[in-house]
Amino acid sequence: MDFLIYLSCLGAGLVFTILSAVLGHFFGGDHGHLDGSGGHAEAGIDSSDAPGVSVLSPTIICSFITAFGGFGIIFHQIPATRNPVISAPLAVLGGIIVASGVLAVLRQLFRRTQSSSESRVATLVGAVGTIITPIPAHGVGEIAYVQGGTRYTAPARTEDGVPLSNGTSARITRIAGGQFYVTTG
Repeated sequence: MDFLIYLSCLGAGLVFTILSAVLGHFFGGDHGHLDGSGGHAEAGIDSSDAPGVSVLSPTIICSFITAFGGFGIIFHQIPATRNPVISAPLAVLGGIIVASGVLAVLRQLFRRTQSSSESRVATLVGAVGTIITPIPAHGVGEIAYVQGGTRYTAPARTEDGVPLSNGTSARITRIAGGQFYVTTG
């Protein structure tokens, strides 16, 4: 009987994983909103309101169930751990370890990909860019700049209202909203 429970958990976890991947690929999977964790179901249901992955997210729960079933089957096959009193706690421990590992990897992934660009934009004051769309007198043009090896563009106007032509080097003096203010030299 315990073997069937382990097999059912392993099967249910694998089926859920496959269905999530297939349905998420074809139907998006990014539109479910629930309270907590920023309102997204893929982040889990808790009250942390923090971006990333919750311990209660479907992915982490599925990881635990799948690992519990897999470890349960393995421990059931070993004569010394065949008794459910021994195999079940070991399977739970294995499930917790796997789910914790998945949680740590996903949180690290989200931390790196969800970081804010605000602090990077603030470091641009004093950087030099090139005018790529002429800035008319008291008007708006466009500047190109390089940050971290990547080329970006942004709307720009001059601090003193003087026009700047295409190809002119300009120093970024401040950033207000999404608008860059520049001076020559």
